Amino acid sequence: MLLKSLSMKILCASLFLHSNAQGLRISSNIRSIKLFTNNGDGMNVITQNELSPFLQRFESRKAAISRQVEQVVADILSQIRLRGDNALAEFSQRYDHVDLSRIPLLVPEEKLHQAHSHLDPNLLDVLRQAATNIRDFHSKMQPQSWLSWESDGVVLGQRVTALDRVGVYVPGGRAAYPSSFLMGVIPAQVAGVSEIIVATPCDSQGEMNATILAAAYELGISRVFRMGGAQAIAAMAFGTQTVPRVDKIVGPGNIYVAIAKKMLYGQCGIDMVAGPSEVLIIADQSASAEFVAADLLAQAEHDPLASAILLTDSSDLVHQVVRQIDLQKKMLPRIEIIQQSLDNYGAIICCDSLEQCAMISDRLAPEHLGLHVEKPWEMLGLIKNAGAIFLGHYSPEAVGDYWAGPNHVL
Repeated sequence: MLLKSLSMKILCASLFLHSNAQGLRISSNIRSIKLFTNNGDGMNVITQNELSPFLQRFESRKAAISRQVEQVVADILSQIRLRGDNALAEFSQRYDHVDLSRIPLLVPEEKLHQAHSHLDPNLLDVLRQAATNIRDFHSKMQPQSWLSWESDGVVLGQRVTALDRVGVYVPGGRAAYPSSFLMGVIPAQVAGVSEIIVATPCDSQGEMNATILAAAYELGISRVFRMGGAQAIAAMAFGTQTVPRVDKIVGPGNIYVAIAKKMLYGQCGIDMVAGPSEVLIIADQSASAEFVAADLLAQAEHDPLASAILLTDSSDLVHQVVRQIDLQKKMLPRIEIIQQSLDNYGAIICCDSLEQCAMISDRLAPEHLGLHVEKPWEMLGLIKNAGAIFLGHYSPEAVGDYWAGPNHVL
């Protein structure tokens, strides 16, 4: 939250449920399991003995990646802290090929207005409805101040106040994410944060995603900075000659952004240290293979390190989903990223029962969990560890992540 409160929240909204579960690891005897993974040419069967190595590789991927980039990120943070705007300009040139000597770091307000006035009216309507949904959802989770008068005359309580300044990071590497802008800015506005600044990358000519700029104008955000990566996180955490220092940084990003936030925790607040995107689907014989495949691919297209895993007790569904994945991925523009993701961390695990599916899911503690089962509310009772839970056949991950109201910055 963007309020000075330490409370953990469990959020519920019709078909979409969020939980702050921290991924408690459990042990269990997994029997009679067949694992199918994508090798780029089809779906191969991996023996039962290979299940444990797969789960261990999945669980250790974040730590392995972190060690590779920590030294690079540490140097960026040090230089930004010592040299401010000059270091920010150097790293922007080195990593993003942006010359900040000729392109202003702060986007002029007229650019925001121009983007807003030229945005497709239909897209603007969608942004406005999504903003309304997000605002309504987060208004329900806002912690409240309270006082309690005890019998001995002692008064106890909690006073909740908003932060003064928050920095929202909106990624823009492999794709632009106007939805992440809404997910970062609107909760801060609901919380009553006094000042909100936004950092998002631009291309080498200084151009930025027009929908993000239009969304900034729509929500009344006037300070949008052309900067990305670990250097943007450092600039907001330490402050520079141009970028104001913030109390907290929120928003998703790549591994460099995640490690920068981890290293800067204590210098300022952060939302979390997020790892690669994940979706895990639990499905039974009632599931639509077309829907299941679409949910898996919607996450796989994010990043080569994203994971898309199906757990099912139906061997018939396995083969149907394999066919649907092969069919649908060929129609998607990001097929190369999808294929890399499926090769790296894509899997279909056929279990003996839905209870067994739930045990494996709780061990993996996925960011997104879809319950494509006949009785999703009963299945929900078996689940302890997940970020966002999507109940039933008609609760697609994409709707929850972009439009329904729950926050995809988990």
